[in-house]
Order: sequence, then C-alpha cells, then structure tokens
Amino acid sequence: MERRLTARLYRAALAAVATASLLGCGSVLPDRTERWDSAPATMPAPRRGPLTEREMEVAKRAWLYFENNFQSQTGLVNAVQDYPSTTMWDTASYIAALLAANELGLIDRNRFDNRFQALMGTLQRMELFRNEMPNKVYHTQTAAKVDYANKPGEIGFSAIDMGRLLVWLKIIKERRPEHANAIDRFMLRLDFRRVLDYTGTMFGAMLDNNKQVQYVQEGRLGYEEYAAKGFELWGFDASQALAPEPFATVEIYGQAVPYDTRDPRTTNQHNYVVAESYVLDALELNWDQALDRRDDDLYHSQCWMADFGHRVYLAQEARHRVTGILTARTEHQLDRAPYFVYDTVYSDGFPWNTITDTGKHMPDAAAVSLKAALGMWVLWPTPYTDLLFDAIATAYDPKRGYFEGLYENGSGPIKTQTANNNGIMLEALLYKVQGKLLKWGPSEGGQWEMAGADPFAGNDKGRPRFKREEQSLRRLGVPRTQDPGRTWRENREVEGVRQPSCGRCGSCANPTYPYSATWRVMPGR
Repeated sequence: MERRLTARLYRAALAAVATASLLGCGSVLPDRTERWDSAPATMPAPRRGPLTEREMEVAKRAWLYFENNFQSQTGLVNAVQDYPSTTMWDTASYIAALLAANELGLIDRNRFDNRFQALMGTLQRMELFRNEMPNKVYHTQTAAKVDYANKPGEIGFSAIDMGRLLVWLKIIKERRPEHANAIDRFMLRLDFRRVLDYTGTMFGAMLDNNKQVQYVQEGRLGYEEYAAKGFELWGFDASQALAPEPFATVEIYGQAVPYDTRDPRTTNQHNYVVAESYVLDALELNWDQALDRRDDDLYHSQCWMADFGHRVYLAQEARHRVTGILTARTEHQLDRAPYFVYDTVYSDGFPWNTITDTGKHMPDAAAVSLKAALGMWVLWPTPYTDLLFDAIATAYDPKRGYFEGLYENGSGPIKTQTANNNGIMLEALLYKVQGKLLKWGPSEGGQWEMAGADPFAGNDKGRPRFKREEQSLRRLGVPRTQDPGRTWRENREVEGVRQPSCGRCGSCANPTYPYSATWRVMPGR
C-alpha cells in the first residue's frame, strides 16, 4: 500500500493511473569509494534563532502556494497546483503551513482562525470510508469522496496519512486550545477498530477487484514509526508500529544506513529509505517519544530515531563529498511522466535507487528535493547544508511558490508545486524560530478524554479508555512491556549499529511517559 496518494492524484490530472506491481530486486554491490569511520560524527545542535531577511523571503514564497490553492467552499487546499484533490497527509501539511504562516507573521490570528475553522467544519461533515476513517482522497471543492481519478467513489484509508494528521491536530489542540472542541468532535467521529490492532500494528484499507475491503499492514521503517506517534499522542498503544524491528543496515559511503528488512517482492511495499520521515519526526516531535513533554533540542527520548536520521543524513553528505552531486533525497513529484518517484538513499536492494510505484528504475528523475534540503539545513547546520540552501532558495515561481525539486542531472527545476513540499518548507522555517513544534499547553483534556472516561458510554469505535486522577500513576522511566528500540540498544551484533551516531545520550531507554498529569490511559479499549 502506498504511503501517500499525491502521486496518483497528480498522474490522474495528467495521465492514466498505472497498476501497481513490484519488480524483482538484486543485491547491493559493495561500495568501492573511500571509507569513513563507521561510527558517525556527533550531531550538531540545530539552527535556531529569528529568520533572516533571506529566510523570510523563502517563507513568503512558500505561502504563495496556499494562497493560490485554497478552496473557500470547503477550507481544503489542493495537494497539487490547480488540481482540486487532496489527502489527509497533504491536509496535515496545509495545517503545518497555516500555523507557520501565522507564527511567522505572514497572516494574522483572525485569518488563521477562520481558515482552520473552515477546515474543521469540513472534516466534521465529510463522509468517511465505510464510516470508519477518512477516505484516501477527497475533492477539495466539494469535500466528496473520490477515487484516484478524482471521480466520485471511495478507495480505502491510509493509516500513515492519518498518523500525520493526528500529529498536527494534536499540535493545534495544544497550541491553540480554543480549537480543541472542534478537533475533539472530529476525533470522536472516527472508528479506530480496524486501523490499530491489539498489538499496536497499523493497518490501512483498500478495495480489491471485487470491491471488497482488505485491511493490510501499512508502513515501513521511518514513516511507520512517525505515523504511530500520531496515534500515541491521542492515547492509543501503537507499540508494534513504533518498534524499528525488523531492520538491518547497509554500508553506503562508509555509513551504516538502516533499512526495513521486509521483502518488497513478497509484501508489495517498497522499503525506501528517504529523508522526509526522519526530518518530520525531528521538526514536530524532536525525535522524542510522543508523550515526552520536554523541549530540549539536544535530548531525544527516542534516541534510535535520531541515530537513524543522522545516518541517513551523513550518507547523503558523503555522496556529495565523493561525487560532487548535491543530494537531498525523498519521494517527490515530477513535471513529466511518470509524474512521481520514490527518490531514495536505499530501496529494494539498491543504494540511490529512484523508482516509480511499480518499481521501474528512473535515474534521470533523481532530484534535490526542496523539502528535504531545507529540513536538513535546519537540523544539520553544516557547510554542506549551506550549499543545499543556496541551491534551492531561488527555485520558485514568483506567482505559485516553490518548485518540487532540482533535477540531479542538471536539467533544471521540477516545474510543479505541491502542498506537501511548500508546507514542509514552512514548518522547517518555523522550527528554526521555535524548535520542537509540538508545544504542550496548560489544558488537561477535553471532550476526547471525557468520552473515554465515561463508564456508561459504550466503546464501539475502539477509542482509548481514560481515568481521571489528580496525578498519573505511571512513573517516568518505567520500561514499556513491548520495548521499541530494544534491538538497536542491546543487539550489538547487528552490523554497523555499534553506538548512537547522534552522540547525545547513549542509552535510549524508551521509558513510558504519562498521557497527562490528570488523565491515565487504561488497559484495553
């Protein structure tokens, strides 16, 4: 199952939708370039401080996309320039852009409130897939469920997309509590019984050829853990999805890069390694466990996630050092067929593998992704990321916002714009000013928690159960029953995983953090 549907949306606007199938994979050839020490250098502190005049210009250009693609009838924003369709992932990127625009002074508070209220009104009214979760795709002008071709219909739901949306709804609930009731009302609409099972594994939904619903495990290393945190922020147990296992490492330019070992040939899910998931986890959650309320740029309570993200960054920097090719890899749109690629550090058995959703190799589509480049620039303040910033800062249309990327082969920019690219660029700039974007507020719960605590209310939607207490009974530092990161921490025989590359804590004990000071999540649902 695909992580997001923007690729299909864009192809539907320009070409017929391709059927998905994976090609066979080969082995990774040993890297024959110069080797570096397999224990990477300590991660530097991220860039922090007010935006410079040049950086503020980047923010203004990125916000242009959302001005041009806002649909006043619904409060939704097009996922791709001028094409009236969107996903929950891209809706979350719009929420990120909306908050950043307000916090950076591009729009006032009244405008933020009006736009967010319009969006929440639509989320509360729109039809769900089988009365469970939001459909994968919606028409932005009507908020109707649509298929990949933007025609009326339903096609399933994405747990990964929902995880990102849940992260951003929690961020707004904490930072803007006046919108908490509207957010809670949307959450109370949803039926979570099929999206998470009792082990904490995430599932998406799709329709087979007979229009029967199939629920399939969704997510691979990086995106899976990031999305799982979205569910944990709302009291769910997503332990299995949070664990990095099964993983191994592959040596790329001297770096032990982690990858998911589930075989794409048998699972029909690519195990792509890209920058985006690690960047988003850092910007929004500081590579912390979901419920960690600390705000310290130099401490990460999900330390293995910081370690993996650092290795993915270092491999890209090393590629530039050896080859001279600027590298900032993640999935991205194209302005020509096949219109979308997974542009990876590693995928399906090969390093620097640029593939379509069918697994076709597309090396000429490799590009410097603007969202990946700016995210790495703010998280890793190095001479290399300064080069990335200089390369991307002028890659924009003055009337439409930033282009999707710059082709590695020198053929120029990818001349299309998306909500995800411009939204992530805006949140990266907000991170420079404020740090971790999840800012915990003073509120100790609302309709969501009270509904879960009502002993007389039925729970036919799989929501977490809460108990109100003056102080949570759970102590900081208590290990999880299912301990995400255990293999990373204890199994030193995993090749290349010898010590944390971030150099910041060295333990990663994965303690359990309480839901809040006055609410405790009860066992079961």
